[in-house]
Amino acid sequence: MEDELRCPTCKQLYANPVLLPCFHALCLGCALDIQTPYTPGAGLTGAAAANAAGVGASNGTGSAVAHNGQHSAGGAAAVGASAGPGPGTRHSSHSSAASTASSATGSESVTSDQDQSDKVSIFSEADSGVVCCSNTSRPVSYAGTGQLQGLLQGSVVAPPGAAYCLTCPLCRKLVFFDDGGVRNLPTYRAMEAIVDRFCAREALRCQMCETDPKVASLICEQCEIRYCDACRELCHPARGPLAKHTLVKPRGAAQQRESVCGEHEETLSQYCLNCKMPACGQCIGEQRHQAHEVQSINVTCKAQKTELSHNLQQLSEKARSTTEFIQRLKGMSDKVTESCIEFERLVHAQCEALIQAIHDRREYLLEAIRMDKDTKIRILKDQQSNCTGKLQQTTGLIQFCIEALKETDSAAFLQVGSMLINRVANTDMTWHQEVTNAAPRVSPIVDLTLDDAALTRAIDNLNFIQMKVKDEDERCPAAPSTPKILPTDCSAENNSVTVAWQPPNHCFVEGYVLELDDGSGGEFREVYCGKETICTVDGLHFNSMYNARVKAFNSAGEGEYSELIGLQTAEVAWFTFDPVLSGGAGSGLIFSKNNATVSVEGWEHRVALGSVGFSRGVHYWEFTIDNYTADTDPAFGVARIDVARNKMLGKDEKSFAMYIDRQRSWFQHNSIHERRVEGGITTGSTIGVLLDLERHTLSFLVNEMPQGSVAFRDLYGVFYPAVSINRGVTLTMHTALDAPKMDYF
Repeated sequence: MEDELRCPTCKQLYANPVLLPCFHALCLGCALDIQTPYTPGAGLTGAAAANAAGVGASNGTGSAVAHNGQHSAGGAAAVGASAGPGPGTRHSSHSSAASTASSATGSESVTSDQDQSDKVSIFSEADSGVVCCSNTSRPVSYAGTGQLQGLLQGSVVAPPGAAYCLTCPLCRKLVFFDDGGVRNLPTYRAMEAIVDRFCAREALRCQMCETDPKVASLICEQCEIRYCDACRELCHPARGPLAKHTLVKPRGAAQQRESVCGEHEETLSQYCLNCKMPACGQCIGEQRHQAHEVQSINVTCKAQKTELSHNLQQLSEKARSTTEFIQRLKGMSDKVTESCIEFERLVHAQCEALIQAIHDRREYLLEAIRMDKDTKIRILKDQQSNCTGKLQQTTGLIQFCIEALKETDSAAFLQVGSMLINRVANTDMTWHQEVTNAAPRVSPIVDLTLDDAALTRAIDNLNFIQMKVKDEDERCPAAPSTPKILPTDCSAENNSVTVAWQPPNHCFVEGYVLELDDGSGGEFREVYCGKETICTVDGLHFNSMYNARVKAFNSAGEGEYSELIGLQTAEVAWFTFDPVLSGGAGSGLIFSKNNATVSVEGWEHRVALGSVGFSRGVHYWEFTIDNYTADTDPAFGVARIDVARNKMLGKDEKSFAMYIDRQRSWFQHNSIHERRVEGGITTGSTIGVLLDLERHTLSFLVNEMPQGSVAFRDLYGVFYPAVSINRGVTLTMHTALDAPKMDYF
């Protein structure tokens, strides 16, 4: 409460408080200090000018509005009832006692947050921030918007008779006074009584006692320090410079006072509900209160006290609940500390277990290296032993042969000569195979390396995951949060799109679900479910905008969808022949030039399919006849994925084609050919295929001219570009072409 009892200017307990029209209070001495003279026709000076210039903007909205006159009149009631001390008497025993009492409780300043809340509480949308007070029994008020522009420009127009002005230090309202100045303001009797009671309750004790302070008997007005009798004799003797100091008794309990009318010196016994001010009996009889609703001042006071008590009770309930909430927060703080200590212990134990597992694995790997070393050394020793034995046998044979060569008896030498020649020849041959060309059975170099890349990545990704607590003892992973799509890693090429996303932080994720719409803003459908964070979706429609979204899931549930990303497929299709769809290696087809050119060796027709299927849009591609020497009929058109690949295109119900020779062409489907059109092909000719799945038609062009009218209608489903050829025909397919404009339907 002490902050409510401090003057916003001097920061001390209120001394002779006066009430401003804005219902903020000031010490009378402080009000006298900050009021400034006002000369009609001249601008405001000093701080008042700066404050006046900011009146219009002080409410944070940049606009100034009018002040309620009745509000100011009620706030300035009973003007002239108090003259108050002058500026020189401001630091009286009253103020000294108040200031010393406040020093025992600590805080000496009003916080800026309270200043701001006070300002907000005063401003309204009908407040100009300009008020005028006079020394008449009922202060006049100035209300209006005529000075609005002047307020915004920093020049305020004062009402007639203004001699002084003052700006409230809290709400910045500007108040004008007549010659009486701030002495016209009413004494804030309630505040004065509360301050008196507050000081009486403070049990003003000696400030010089080191332990167990005694009740103070005197206070020095100059030192503003309280002393008991013993400390006064010891710390403030009445001699030397201290002899001139004034020692007075601390202010005691507040005395019961009775408010009287400033004009008639009568007790204020009535309350005017229209003027919202107390009055005496004579005031009620005067003209200014005629026809006003009047009530006993005690009844009005009791009603307002009852209302205030009711509001205080509600506020007390909120304060009590807030206190309980603060206690809960304090308890949770202790719980957080305990939980974090336990979690630190758990993480430390888990990390130690991981470190121990790495140490155990290291010992296993080192033991494997030692075993490999022992095995290699044993193999090398065995090979060394074998070579040593072979060398000893060969050396003995050489020595024996040398001795045999020394034999002088020819018959005796011839007895073993052939045998020795064979043995030496055989030994030389086996020596070449077993020794000369022999190599070490093992390499001295360790041809292994430690694959630690995956483990290093796992350590780098080692992190916490979000858990949810079911009860005090059970914790399970929470549903994952939202993945973030990475636009820089997403792309669209031809009729496929690639979507990449970033896993959510601190979440346990078992997998992801990627969804795409239908390319026309329709419903989403699942296209991928797995653990990867990048996915490519093929087989989409051309010239379509696909919206993609992704969500993560685990055993606890699914997370929220990510933000959408739009990916535009190519306007025109780029594709080639697909060897796999065309039958693979056993089809007899020969593909070249990156699968754009096809030919065949046999006489039987073989079907080659394109790599892209179409179900929507308008698509056009061409074939160039690179070689056409045989008397054959190549066929061009479209087919379904399960078309017969060993027949001419158009022979079954799965294909729609135009077959053509050097002079004419026919349209063929399900072995029914019709509508012969004159005009054939040669080497260098161009065949165009126009598949319009918006009108569901198929048309052909030869050398950029329409070959008859529309060949086929009512085409629904998925169709692949197709051609059937046999020996003597080589052609190249050209794609990503704009569709020509046809004059018929």
